[in-house]
Amino acid sequence: MYAKRSAARSVRASPAHISSVPTSLRNAFPGYFALVMATGIVSIALADQGFAAAAWTLFAIDAIAYVLLWGCGFARLAAGVRDVVGDLADHRAGPAFLTIVAGTGVLGVQCVRLAQWPIVAAALWLASVALWFLLLYGFFAAVTLAEAKPRLEHGIDGSWLLATVATEAVAVLGTLVADAFPRPDAVVFASLMLFLAGAMLYIVVIGLIFFRWTFRPMDVHGMTPTYWINMGAVAITTLAGARIGEVAARYPFVAELEHFVAGFTLFFWATGTWWIPLLVVVFAWRHLRHGEGLRYDPRYWSLVFPLGMYSVATYAYAHANKLSFLMPVARIAGELAVVAWALTALGLVRQLPALRARRAA
Repeated sequence: MYAKRSAARSVRASPAHISSVPTSLRNAFPGYFALVMATGIVSIALADQGFAAAAWTLFAIDAIAYVLLWGCGFARLAAGVRDVVGDLADHRAGPAFLTIVAGTGVLGVQCVRLAQWPIVAAALWLASVALWFLLLYGFFAAVTLAEAKPRLEHGIDGSWLLATVATEAVAVLGTLVADAFPRPDAVVFASLMLFLAGAMLYIVVIGLIFFRWTFRPMDVHGMTPTYWINMGAVAITTLAGARIGEVAARYPFVAELEHFVAGFTLFFWATGTWWIPLLVVVFAWRHLRHGEGLRYDPRYWSLVFPLGMYSVATYAYAHANKLSFLMPVARIAGELAVVAWALTALGLVRQLPALRARRAA
């Protein structure tokens, strides 16, 4: 659907506009910050398993990618504000903008965990909060007030769960940078509220997605990699719950809810674990039975991120609750995430010459 919108946009553009703005930029996939999310979380997973050099390498790649993607984003915004706003208001394209919020949050976590840069991380947290308000409420307001709306099967996919991912990313980073602010209790309280709000968004959206899966026909093209966010969204919610549990003893208003948060956290980890076999079956159905090739698609970063996040969330939950038997699960998920990241990055690198050739043409 997004490709059709991009083609229509190219037809509507004036010749002068086409000559001055690359088509690849005007029609850029709005969810490319998923690359930052995926690279960042795999970096953190590597750090958890003791691979510091590899973690730092991916951290450097992630920081460079973050800056470059912001540059492309500003250039695209300058090229056509109306096109960007139109994508944000679209049921299928709009949720992808929330990767900007989540990517900012994940990069901030790296700044704390790997580099010990609390001030930089605090600045990224403030930026993620502002972006969360702008993009989350902008998207939901636009689709709520739109006069023409698609049918459920044409309007929703796994990317809608980026609403949860973005919200929980802000919550996780908030628990890590609270001490950098004059009122850390206020930051932790905001993180607790975001943890619960993200849980609410997951419960609402996953019900629609599960209904769409079980009561509407599914074709091979509709089963995009973004559906792995079904698992990734609860994995990051687990991580947020584990982080809030770790700081509970310092704040009475969190300590009062400690058992509630602990139960909810286990609930979300169990839910994420439940999704994995079904997602593997669907992935195999799409690529083996129906012969859908493994050609590079930027949406594959939405598959890498859940694998890495499941590893990090499992590690954090096992560490917080002294469940050593879960550590091998975190390690295996981390290894799979590294392989998935490497394959997706290789696909991107191989795609770059073709992109440059099209731009030159």
